[in-house]
Amino acid sequence: MTNFAHLLAHHEHPGKEHAALQQWIEAATADDLPALHGFIQGLEKDRAAVQAGLDLPYSSGATEGINNKAKLLKRQTYGRAGFALLRRRILLN
Repeated sequence: MTNFAHLLAHHEHPGKEHAALQQWIEAATADDLPALHGFIQGLEKDRAAVQAGLDLPYSSGATEGINNKAKLLKRQTYGRAGFALLRRRILLN
């Protein structure tokens, strides 16, 4: 059985991920792990997006990093500073 993390980390062969994902889903469904079955149902609900994430070379990692940084700055100033200071801190970082 292919490791799910391996599917996410390795994008060397576009198009082959479709078969690998299907094999992983079939193998994981055969296992007696109810929590994993719930995860698989979630994957199946948005299968097109999951497949696109495996097939395409694009990543939203940089955007997520910027969002995480802004949220951290917001949490640090909560209750102590206003929007003007938060704005300055985000623009200067």
